[in-house]
Amino acid sequence: MNDQNFTTSIVVDQTPAEVYKAITNPRAWWSEEITGTTDELNAEWNYQFGDNHRSKMKVIEMILDKKVVWLVEENYFKNAKDQSEWVGNKITFDILKQGGKTELVFTQYGLVSSNDCYKACDWAWTGFVQQSLQSLIATGKGKLDWFK
Repeated sequence: MNDQNFTTSIVVDQTPAEVYKAITNPRAWWSEEITGTTDELNAEWNYQFGDNHRSKMKVIEMILDKKVVWLVEENYFKNAKDQSEWVGNKITFDILKQGGKTELVFTQYGLVSSNDCYKACDWAWTGFVQQSLQSLIATGKGKLDWFK
């Protein structure tokens, strides 16, 4: 079995600066229930989705208009057998200029198909990146309820 890290990507008409700005505001595209600072190097913040999922993140790399990396320091999934599945994972956003467009490549290093949560996480990340984050970049408003 090929147990690769999860990745998805989008191409948008906006500039790398606009993409970078959107990524660093996950309250607008991932969850309004994020507490803490999300747009500064070494900042730690918390994500929560009801009683189903909680994570503590740390911003470990920021290259203006090119890259953002989060480290998952703590994680809880209501229905996962192994609560450490995400712990230590790096969530990366690589921003690449493609002619007059910008490509965003999202990768979660450590989220692999053998994880209990993989199917649900694949579905969720794909939706959040390809629908909510893409909408935030293009229109200034994320689609936090894309899954409803």
